[in-house]
Amino acid sequence: MTFDFDLFVIGGGSGGVRAARLTAAGGAKAALAEEFRMGGTCVIRGCVPKKLMVFASQYSGAAVEAASYGWDISIGDFNWVSFQARLKAELSRLEAIYTKNAGNAGVEIFHQRATVKDAHTVVLADGTEVTAKHILIATGGTPFVPQNVSGIEHAITSNEIFDIPELPKRILIVGGGYIASEFACIFNGLGAETSQYYRGAQILRGFDDEARGHIAEVIKEQGIHLHTGTDVESIAKQDDGLHVTSTDGNTKVFDVVLYATGRTPKVDGLGLEAVGVAQGRSGEVVVDDYSQTNIPSIYAVGDVTNRIQLTPVAIREAVAFHETVFKGNPMKPDHANVPSAIFTQPEYGAVGLSEEQAREEGPVEVYSAAFRPMQNAFIEKNERVMFKLIVCVNTRKVLGCHIIAPHAGEMIQFAGVAVKMGATKEDFDATVAVHPTMAEEIVLMKEPVRVHN
Repeated sequence: MTFDFDLFVIGGGSGGVRAARLTAAGGAKAALAEEFRMGGTCVIRGCVPKKLMVFASQYSGAAVEAASYGWDISIGDFNWVSFQARLKAELSRLEAIYTKNAGNAGVEIFHQRATVKDAHTVVLADGTEVTAKHILIATGGTPFVPQNVSGIEHAITSNEIFDIPELPKRILIVGGGYIASEFACIFNGLGAETSQYYRGAQILRGFDDEARGHIAEVIKEQGIHLHTGTDVESIAKQDDGLHVTSTDGNTKVFDVVLYATGRTPKVDGLGLEAVGVAQGRSGEVVVDDYSQTNIPSIYAVGDVTNRIQLTPVAIREAVAFHETVFKGNPMKPDHANVPSAIFTQPEYGAVGLSEEQAREEGPVEVYSAAFRPMQNAFIEKNERVMFKLIVCVNTRKVLGCHIIAPHAGEMIQFAGVAVKMGATKEDFDATVAVHPTMAEEIVLMKEPVRVHN
């Protein structure tokens, strides 16, 4: 059978673009359809704009600290309109790069929605039908918003937060995951009175418990009104703002209510059910170790598979897909010991197992230190950093590394190499410390604070 394309990718995010580029550059005929903007969630309304907002939000605190270090600095109000203009220009630049690079590789790009008709046919929004030997679903995820809350239509999500017309004076962040916690720190740093409601007992569920508690205490000391065990009951729009009644019976007024209560695979209306593609409880596309669905010609990578929702993971999955399908080199994407960073303030970097996960696997030693780094101690700032290693008693391998500190995201990238290589606690101990730094603590912790047998 003759096909229009060797590969048709639905979704122009990092995973989809990488797969299409590699395939086209290798000489096969590849096409890609994106209904919104090239670059996907990460570039357009996720990692990149969020990190730029993190940078912006850190300057208010830096100015205060600079004064304590002897600088005569005055700082005015944050200019949201000016920042937004630069942000939009930067995102447009990155989008153009994604489009250009894919086009230069030979990918045919359709700037419109595409759905799956059958195992080898894709239908574009304009009605055009094209055939492909292989179809790759790379549509990513979308914010989840509960529909059982009265007045939920007045809330926004991370999709809209970058486009609000003015900086809110009072903002409520609903959720306790990394996106919610990051935005709470961002808006607190930008000068908004920031509240965060989370229905669970502690924020950052799924991460190391000691690290979760440390971050919660730090952000509360920074002025974020964190309320755990609390959810939104109703939202009412009135002349003076959004009146939010919480499950503890209190009503407070906010200018913006941002829901960051998780993300779900973006599969609505793709036609997967009609074709018979298997999906999981959350709608995720079910794939095997090689990213292949139960329909042999259809594959999926990235957040739509709900494996690990990180951009670099989607890219790795796309590379493995290309190697497997188009180069005859079966390759499984490696999801073990993936480093990650949460851009709270301070940041939280983690790789490997949490203390709780490690305890389930066997006897472990826990090395942990929380302290005021030199930069804070000098100006009598109480904020503490934390370094933590979880070590297998039997093999001496470092099973997990957790860092809460400024630039923890940068540090964990290098620690991730050591953990991935199977470094032991003795390997860390044998490494000479870099002094004076915060990070030297990771090779100076000699005695465990806890042992779990």
